[in-house]
Formats: sequence, structure tokens, C-alpha cells
Amino acid sequence: MELRQLRYFVKVVELRSLGRAALELDVGTSALSQQIAKLESELCTRLLNRSSTGVTPTNAGLAFFHHAQLTLRHAENAVQAALRDRMSGYVSLGLAPTTASVLALPLIEAMRERYPDIQLHLVEMLSGHLASQLNTRQLDLAVVFQSDIAKRWSVMPLLDEQLFLIHSKTYLAPSNENLRLADLRDLPLVLPSVQHGLRTRLMAAFESAKVIPNVIMEIDGLATLMDVVRAGYAATIQPGAAAAYSGKVGLCFTPIVDAHVSRRNWLVSLSDDELSPAALATRVTVSHIARELVRAGSWPGASLLAS
Repeated sequence: MELRQLRYFVKVVELRSLGRAALELDVGTSALSQQIAKLESELCTRLLNRSSTGVTPTNAGLAFFHHAQLTLRHAENAVQAALRDRMSGYVSLGLAPTTASVLALPLIEAMRERYPDIQLHLVEMLSGHLASQLNTRQLDLAVVFQSDIAKRWSVMPLLDEQLFLIHSKTYLAPSNENLRLADLRDLPLVLPSVQHGLRTRLMAAFESAKVIPNVIMEIDGLATLMDVVRAGYAATIQPGAAAAYSGKVGLCFTPIVDAHVSRRNWLVSLSDDELSPAALATRVTVSHIARELVRAGSWPGASLLAS
């Protein structure tokens, strides 16, 4: 008898349908039926009454159902106890400021709930600096934006972010729905410096569009940059996560529709054999929380990559 069979049986009884249970368990109906049949054969008794309207447990099935639920709870408690004992230690994670504005708090909440004994050290700095920190092994993992990363790292494409023209409501800037980089040719811009992964990506996009941007100011601190934009000194180009960082009050966000204007987020880490179990668990949690935020619409302008 396998725990899988107990889970299958409990789900069938709860939903009173083999078909619905198969959908929720993500298995084929025939495979599910075969596992239930094997369980009945091993117990030498019928557990389910099948009809055209669904399934119901027999008296034996109902008794087995209650004990199966208890067994599954005990098994889950055993797994959690083992994880709590194993998943402890210190993990350092690097995030760029815009990424941290969306991801940091939900990640902290998830880590505290799942792995309370892991001490998480969050480092917030420019993507290029994060790469250097990984190279010198001062970080276990990071979310970065450049694709030319060291071969010894473990690399996972995480998501793509659409970029937006952001300016104050009193600032004269193009606001058409099909905004392109070519429309920004003479617009005064404030951007991060060339050390910033976003700036590198933008300059490549401008070059591809045969546009020389009118960069009148460089600011690496996101808070100050957004304050300058809000004050109406210049416009900027940032991912939608900048809205989560600075708020949308007094600002206009217009998506840039050029196909090549986006920012890919990569979840990178030391190689798997160098990572502790705690760091491996943190990496899985970062990926899961990021995807949940995108699906919930809580990461502005972000889209998941096709798996």
C-alpha cells in the first residue's frame, strides 16, 4: 500500500467523482481508477460504489477513509518535522531595488512560514554589483538581468518585464497607446548609469531602434530617480515594478511596445553542489513566489516565460 493510493482514494471520496479527482490530482482517470482497484484488491473489499452520477464510499470505504485521512496527516507532519530539522542555516540573496520592491516582503513571509530556522540575508544593490558578489561567493543566489553570466552558475529564467515610459502628470511627454522608442528621440530622460543592467539593456534597444536617447541626468538610486521624475525634471524608463517602489500618485505609466524592449529576470546561484539544502530550498521558494505574484497580477508588467 502506498501513500499515493491513500491520497487518491481520499480525494475521490471528498469529490465523489473519479473524473473531478483525476483533474485535481493531475492524473488520468484510467490511471486513478487502476490505483483504486489495486487498493481494493489488496484490502480484499470494495471501497467505492460506482454509478452514473459519481461514486460513494461503502461502509468499509467510509471507515478506511477516516483512517486514511489520519495517516496522510501523520505522514505530512513527519515530512514537515524532517524539513524543519534539516532546513536551517544562513542564506544570502541579492535583489535589485525594483525587484525587491515587489518580491522581498512576500518572500520573507513565505520563508518565515515554511522555513523559520533559515536566516535569510537580503542584499539590495544594482544588478551588475550582484553579479560581482556572486562571483566572489558573497551571495548564494540573486535575481539579475544580464544573460552573459558565468558558466559555473546555476541559471533559471524567471520572468520578463515590460518597460514603461514614466513621467509626472504635468510633464509634456508622448502618451500614445503604441509608444515606441522612436517617439522618445528628443525627450529629456533620467536613467541609471551604465553600471546598471537596465541601462545596458536600454542602450542596446535604442541602438537597435536607431535612436540616440537624450539622457540629461544619471541617478543610480531608484528613490531619488523617481523623486526627480515626480518633480517633472525629466522622464524615465523603468519596469512596472517601479510603481510598487514609488507609488503611482502623480505619475503616468505608458508601456513601450517595441518587441525588443523588455527586461528578463534570471534567478542565478552558485552551482547546485555548492549550495546548502537551505539555499536550495530558498531558490525554490523565490521561483514559486515570483510566479505566484505574476499570476495574481501583483508584479506590474511582468509575464511568465513559457516552460
